[in-house]
Amino acid sequence: MRYPPHIWRSRTMTRLAWPSAPPEFRNVRLRAFTNNDVGMVLDLSTDPYLPQIGSLPGNADAEQAHAYIERQHERLGTGAGYSFCVADRRTDEALGVIGLHLASIAAGRASAGYAVAPRSRGRGIAGQALTALTRFAWSVPGVHRVELYIEPWNLSSVRTAEFAGYEREGLLRSHQEIGGSRVDMLLYAATRSAD
Repeated sequence: MRYPPHIWRSRTMTRLAWPSAPPEFRNVRLRAFTNNDVGMVLDLSTDPYLPQIGSLPGNADAEQAHAYIERQHERLGTGAGYSFCVADRRTDEALGVIGLHLASIAAGRASAGYAVAPRSRGRGIAGQALTALTRFAWSVPGVHRVELYIEPWNLSSVRTAEFAGYEREGLLRSHQEIGGSRVDMLLYAATRSAD
């Protein structure tokens, strides 16, 4: 699917543009989702944690995986932000998903979320993808800060954040509900360097 070159972001009147060149870092490339990515989405849906924090149903079937891909395409058009498929830079194999969420762009803030499919874990993919996404974020007008919210038990996500240069800023107690319980979140952030 191709995105229109410019989409108006309603609240801030900032144009969101799909990147002219895919963001890349080391072995990964961030690109738009295609229907060829269904297998990766099905694999991702087997993770028991992800259905609690996102829109992908647990143990999805092919129809649900296709619907998930379509929802990713809609994010730019609605002004919600950017949703990328994380792909192998050499083979274009789908490895995971990463997004830049712009609900707080009027305040200069964005947040990011990422997940690597179980079959592709343990290779540093998430850290590379987050580095590529963060570099891309600084090209989005109005974004001066990118935040991550990580449950304290999720040490692999903490390592990912730190690999990509994010700094821990604190613990947000009872920050949000996940799986029917209020949970604490670690706040990590990266800020745009002053030019």
